[in-house]
Amino acid sequence: MGDDRRRDELAANLDAVRRRIADACDDAGRPDDVHLVVVTKFFPASDVRLLADLGVTDVGENRHQEAEAKAAECADLGLRWHFIGGLQSNKASAVASYADVVESVDRAKLVGPLSRGAHGRGHEVDVLVQVSLDRPGADGRAGADPADLDDLARRVRDAGMLRLRGLMAVAPLGEDADEAFARLASVHADLLSQHPEATVLSAGMSGDLEAAIRHGATHVRVGSAVLGPRPQVK
Repeated sequence: MGDDRRRDELAANLDAVRRRIADACDDAGRPDDVHLVVVTKFFPASDVRLLADLGVTDVGENRHQEAEAKAAECADLGLRWHFIGGLQSNKASAVASYADVVESVDRAKLVGPLSRGAHGRGHEVDVLVQVSLDRPGADGRAGADPADLDDLARRVRDAGMLRLRGLMAVAPLGEDADEAFARLASVHADLLSQHPEATVLSAGMSGDLEAAIRHGATHVRVGSAVLGPRPQVK
């Protein structure tokens, strides 16, 4: 696909997603102030450049090797890079060397390496604590137990060069997103009572961003609705 055709496709998709966000904010009776993070996993750096030209400021990646290379190739664009994938403790320091926001901190073991990486870079890194919304006993996705959030948040807050900014969550597969995000809103309110600086709530993707916005999401992470189906990775 030529650059002009791809640009037109991305522009149309972006407009549609931005309209969805605006409509969801209107329906929820809140200002249209939800931030869009476009998830560019498996898509080339050329798409990132087109997105930047179309006004995208925040991009998300969830595989370290791909994210590191893409951030380096697009360093001239002034984007905010969000790392949103599962994070291994032995990769955390390296992720902090290029990510502006790490959204997937779900255990205390990650805090030290992230702090060291941020120190080495000489640049503060924003941190979102990832909380699990799965019911007890479920084979769930990654995320800290809600009961452990205060301790984890304190560890992030007290670490050097890390800024506690809020929560990230993914609605469990097979569950009504409204119910899951209602629980998330309650968890976030509890966290804010102890950590008033943790105002960011990253929730909602291509299929459920409206439900997330209804329940207070400040950031939505959208991939396929902007970029189309993910390419097959060989």
